[in-house]
Amino acid sequence: MQPDWRSIPLSLYIHVPWCERKCPYCDFNSHQSKGVVDERAYIKAVIDDLDQDIKDFGSAITDREINTVFIGGGTPSLFSSDSYKHLFFEIRKRLNFNANAEITLEANPGSSEASKFAGFRAAGINRLSIGVQSFSQEHLGALGRVHNSNEAISAAKFATQAGFDNFNLDLMFGLPSQNLGQALEDLQQAIELKPTHLSCYQLTIEPNTLFHHRPPITPSDETLWDMQEALQEQLAKAHYEQYEVSAYAQPNRQCEHNLNYWGFGDYLGIGAGAHGKITTDKGMLRRWKIKHPNSYLTRENKIGSTDKIEGANITFEFMLNALRLNKGFEINQFEQRSGHTYAQIQTLVKKHKELGLLEQSSNIIRPTPFGHNMLNSMLEDYLKMAEA
Repeated sequence: MQPDWRSIPLSLYIHVPWCERKCPYCDFNSHQSKGVVDERAYIKAVIDDLDQDIKDFGSAITDREINTVFIGGGTPSLFSSDSYKHLFFEIRKRLNFNANAEITLEANPGSSEASKFAGFRAAGINRLSIGVQSFSQEHLGALGRVHNSNEAISAAKFATQAGFDNFNLDLMFGLPSQNLGQALEDLQQAIELKPTHLSCYQLTIEPNTLFHHRPPITPSDETLWDMQEALQEQLAKAHYEQYEVSAYAQPNRQCEHNLNYWGFGDYLGIGAGAHGKITTDKGMLRRWKIKHPNSYLTRENKIGSTDKIEGANITFEFMLNALRLNKGFEINQFEQRSGHTYAQIQTLVKKHKELGLLEQSSNIIRPTPFGHNMLNSMLEDYLKMAEA
């Protein structure tokens, strides 16, 4: 059975690859800006990139509405509001936007970026995701962040003053030499700034990062577990509901873009290193773009690769995403977005229910609290199915 792209929501991801300084823990496609970035040239390249995708995917893009947009990086807030105003003017000429589309921009808390917030709001951006990570000057220094603790606090206030009634704060725990009390203090400060959404996640040491080559001393596994439990309790008391492994939101303030991603919706990816997943009449395709900014700017063809997702790999990728959500997924959602029948996963679902990893209510399947902690174990079973 072929999934019908007409029933699958579509999002847009835009990547801006430059940042003021490369953080030692970051494994994203980000490059330290050296001198002034030619914003106009990059915006033109992004629009050319979009035009190529429209040419290749046709009605599978142009006949659908864009429900959410996420501008990530790098540090997208390095660009001017005028650049984004022009970018959205050009994109809206090509794509159909839902009237209530959620449009998110990742922002650095530095004062130079915070002063731009009102301009971003005027350009049509209606949600900010502010990369605070910590409010401790000691821990910000250990993470290589360019902002200070006062700027981190001010950024949230500037967002509210600029008219953003919907914004996220990114917060890390398990930082070098961090103890439980310090992690709780960080979270309490974040809560007092009244964001609608909090991303609270553990620092992980990723390959190809400075921290991987020179590992810092981080808290023990026992301390990390204590931190996670205490932070989750503190968030619940402050009425932030956990809806994904590391995402918490006030009522009805979940990030719609991420919900579509984790729900195995489609998303178009434009910009250097951007990844996309598009369902078409020819099947389900993954496409990624050339990573290095200079190559992306100079090459007419900005496509790195286009690969088809087939068979049990579709099932694995669906479960890889959907099982991160506390609410789980509906059976008809699985069938519509994967093109597979529920019968193809029913045996594994039964096994995981018997092990206490999944629970089912009517046509909704969701992980149990125990299942969230054993997520990798469940996914291994779906990976084996894909590799069989």
